[in-house]
Amino acid sequence: MPENTSSRHTGNNGSVHDVAVLGGGSFGTAMTKVLAENGHRVHFWMRDPAQAEEVRKTGINSRYMPGIEMSGDIQPTTDLAEAVGKAEIVFVAIPSKAFRAVIREHNSDFRAGQIVVSLTKGIEEHGFKLMSEILQEEIPRCRIGVLSGPNLAAEIANRDLTATVIAAKDPEVRRAVQDLLGCEYFRVYANVDVYGVELGGALKNIYAIVAGLASALDMGENAKAMLITRGLAEMSRFAVSLGANPMTFMGLAGVGDLVVTCTSSKSRNYRVGYAVGKGQQLDDAVRELGQVAEGIYTLKLVKEKSEAIGIYMPLVRGLYEILYGTASIKAVINSLMMAVQNSDVEFILPRTISQ
Repeated sequence: MPENTSSRHTGNNGSVHDVAVLGGGSFGTAMTKVLAENGHRVHFWMRDPAQAEEVRKTGINSRYMPGIEMSGDIQPTTDLAEAVGKAEIVFVAIPSKAFRAVIREHNSDFRAGQIVVSLTKGIEEHGFKLMSEILQEEIPRCRIGVLSGPNLAAEIANRDLTATVIAAKDPEVRRAVQDLLGCEYFRVYANVDVYGVELGGALKNIYAIVAGLASALDMGENAKAMLITRGLAEMSRFAVSLGANPMTFMGLAGVGDLVVTCTSSKSRNYRVGYAVGKGQQLDDAVRELGQVAEGIYTLKLVKEKSEAIGIYMPLVRGLYEILYGTASIKAVINSLMMAVQNSDVEFILPRTISQ
């Protein structure tokens, strides 16, 4: 595709790197655009040859980002081995349902010490595995990171101000991703709590569906605020029980991501909730959306897991009853309002109250 260097932005350290982005959906496309405009050479892998050819000829991925033209050194390909082989750092934006299968099939294409960063917000059905855990199991010789935060792909593609979080144990992984992606409109903050950051990104999709339902029912702003904050309490309680740091949920990957997905009609999960709230069947709402709404899959897994480990999650249970049971939305909301009024904040540090 033709290069347009005039629209490029300069990355943090000015050097050019070969990177791969695996997955031609909306977020993979947005990250490809950022990386290319920062001056890097992007090996952009997609399954669909027609999609790859369109990006090569026009710089546009019309299925997922209609009207958004990408510029810079972008090399679309349907050869995953070639993309990974040429890349110093690999970003994986493959839907959670196909994530392990693709990585396992191409296990031998990844090099020892290669940095591999998951962009996927989801949970694998068998064993309740997060994407970073799948990477650790399938390509343990690589250095693993996770990118998550309040990152609506359309806004990133439009260069709207956005911040994200790179979580990794290895400080070199965190620095490398900050250098690659950071620019005047995209800020990259670091965190060592990989599990918490990743779990926050997966769990918030559930509460975005709840928020969409509430909006469709014309519930007031007070009610929406209540649902978002009780959702934050619920997801952090669940995550901390599995080993996450509670403070992670006070940051971009927790409350930040939750707020944007629960208040924006650009959020796929919010739109599914809104459609169901207006009377559409779930399958019809998903079909009309035409993209993966990860929260639908995550909901089932989190309900099962929370019941297995004994974590109280009334919003998860209520949404499950609405989408997969026979409960009406209003009956579930009413039952939530009649629940025990327990403490407001889940994780509060004890302190002595002075007179």
